[in-house]
Amino acid sequence: MASCTRHLGAKQHSLASVLLLMLAACTSAGRPMDASAVRDFATRYTAAWCSQNPARVAAFFAPNGSLTINGAAPAAGRAAITAAAQQFMTAFPDLRVGMDAVTVEGHQAVYRWTLTGTNSGPGGSGKAVHISGYEEWTFAADGLIAKSLGHFDAADYQRQLSGAPP
Repeated sequence: MASCTRHLGAKQHSLASVLLLMLAACTSAGRPMDASAVRDFATRYTAAWCSQNPARVAAFFAPNGSLTINGAAPAAGRAAITAAAQQFMTAFPDLRVGMDAVTVEGHQAVYRWTLTGTNSGPGGSGKAVHISGYEEWTFAADGLIAKSLGHFDAADYQRQLSGAPP
């Protein structure tokens, strides 16, 4: 499992931008996405979740992109995605996200992750959680996420928050 990484330097950021352009070119031309570019993207996305900076997470989404979690109403647009990420980061000040895998399936990618943290934010339960899930990504022409459908076991998450035995 890849863990959080430090912020990319300017030279690495340039390389990442080139990879994103390659990714955008592949998706808009109808060819399969480059798995290496998607993996690099997912690694940086993981680091953004670990940064405690929700705007860094939202920057991976197209301006009108959306994030839907477990079929709830989507967070549409970067401001709404920033707010959704902020909720997790506030609830779990020690939030860590690890990338378990990323796979490319045609013109979509599936990002598998594991989240750990202690629910010690305002009004939190003080309980540690360890949940895994995945996001199904559809990319926009600019190489950013147009739509992410996120999934995790909400019942297990609630059980862990309450401290109930498995």
